[in-house]
Amino acid sequence: MHSLNCWEFTHCGREPGGAQAAVQGVCPAASARRAHGFNGGKNGGRACWAIAGSFARGEICGTLAAGLRDCMSCGFFAQVGQEQGALYRGAKSILAALAEAGPHRSRGSARRATAAASGTARETSRTRATSARPPG
Repeated sequence: MHSLNCWEFTHCGREPGGAQAAVQGVCPAASARRAHGFNGGKNGGRACWAIAGSFARGEICGTLAAGLRDCMSCGFFAQVGQEQGALYRGAKSILAALAEAGPHRSRGSARRATAAASGTARETSRTRATSARPPG
């Protein structure tokens, strides 16, 4: 049986390719690859309460502490807990696992970091070449 992800339960349309993704952006829970598999979900789809910036009741939840209050009364949160039973991973467990995995960089930030590093390398080469020229 397929376990629903939060965007399938709420029909928010903020998953990649969803109806609202182009307008409101892709929800961080839907793109949180590091949370893939938690509670049997795709990306952070069944761990949305532990993903800062996820979408709840039409509003973006900026921090875990503020959002978790809303999550406790969410039907999806309750459903995941009931479906997972003893295998349920709560916010504390998910956050610990994410912290243990280390810092995360999206593909875009990795590309920017690579471009910046290569730009620095080019600049360093240019500086060396300029400083190696005899005065003239």
